[in-house]
Amino acid sequence: GRLLVQRQPLGLDVRPVRPADVRPLVPVEAEPAQGLKDAQGNAYPCFCSSEELDALRARQQAERRAPGYEGKCRTIPPAEARARVEHGEPHVIRFATPREGATTVQDLLRGDVTVENRTLDDFVILKSDGFPTYHLAHPVDDTAMAITHVTRGDEWLPSAPRHALLFDALGYPRPTYVHTPIILAPGGGKLSKRHGAKFVLEYAEEGYLPDALLNFLCITGWGHGDETVFTRERLIELFDLADLSLNPATFDMDKLNWLNGVYLREMAERDLAELLARRLEVDLPPEVLRPLDRAFVEALTPLVRERIQVLADVTALVDFFFLDEVPTPPREEFLQKRFKEDAAAAASALDAAAATLEGVSAWETAAIEAALRGLAEATGMRAGDLFTLIRLAVTGKRVSPPLFESIELLGDTRAVDSLRRAAAALRA
Repeated sequence: GRLLVQRQPLGLDVRPVRPADVRPLVPVEAEPAQGLKDAQGNAYPCFCSSEELDALRARQQAERRAPGYEGKCRTIPPAEARARVEHGEPHVIRFATPREGATTVQDLLRGDVTVENRTLDDFVILKSDGFPTYHLAHPVDDTAMAITHVTRGDEWLPSAPRHALLFDALGYPRPTYVHTPIILAPGGGKLSKRHGAKFVLEYAEEGYLPDALLNFLCITGWGHGDETVFTRERLIELFDLADLSLNPATFDMDKLNWLNGVYLREMAERDLAELLARRLEVDLPPEVLRPLDRAFVEALTPLVRERIQVLADVTALVDFFFLDEVPTPPREEFLQKRFKEDAAAAASALDAAAATLEGVSAWETAAIEAALRGLAEATGMRAGDLFTLIRLAVTGKRVSPPLFESIELLGDTRAVDSLRRAAAALRA
């Protein structure tokens, strides 16, 4: 179920067939195991306790031998084994791996993989509680669901010969295997949640776009020349398993963020505005009225589309637009560079900016910018120092969307009130 849900944020078509839809899970998986044991002799009950198995592993480790079950219960006469099972003695069911010959598994990425059967142990297919292991569930479930191709991480490659033997013993057709390299964290270690090992659904909730996620996952371990950005149609056209790297790929969070930003910037403005509005409605404080004015969000979209990489970035940039009153930052934020330890001068500059904006007759970006640049020139202040003060007062931030465009969107009353309020706070 979780795998099906994880595919939905990628926009992938999902075949609606699950093991539970095909048949009751455990009884049907147990039946093939019993058939192997009772009729074909390809499986047998193992009565070894966990203490015995621990002791076996310890001996193998001390003698530097390969780990694995050595077949102690394989030689128990069938009648004795049956009697012990009927008397309720705890046991598992193991597959009786052939002792001779070799098993070859065909892998689309790696070619033929051949293993001598004598190197394979008798592995558990049914646990003592009657539940199947993955080794048994794989052939039974996949055959029931008509699976033709099995793609999984290469940590399963050593188990592929075991699974091939099970498919053969059960009389099921083998699937085609593709064992892909694992994805590593930056620096080569195991990928953890801190490095990006999250469910796809979590990325979708954080504001990553389906096409960006799919693009990123495809180019992690695969490539086509120097291209990085691929449409879904182009991926379908170009992707070939033969081009996958056999070396582990690195999960590059910076690349994912960059790629998502590319897809955001390529969206139609109205479509992006709708996504931003939905995100803001989730993230903004509860006192902000919903639904948000879509026309207003569309107006601010051009101010942020070059500044965000994921949808989750937008709230911290634009929340001040939706608050009744922009929180005034701490006074030390204002008292830097030219205004260091001079709160009176900073307050006077903010009052002058408020008065200047009150005199702007045509409330539009160009007129606002011209008026404030004129103020800086008339007072001999560096424009950057003045604009930093104004930005802090009207947005509450050091980093915000473009200043003059933001002031226009805020409106004259809110912008002037924020400047006056910040000036009063500096004089307090």
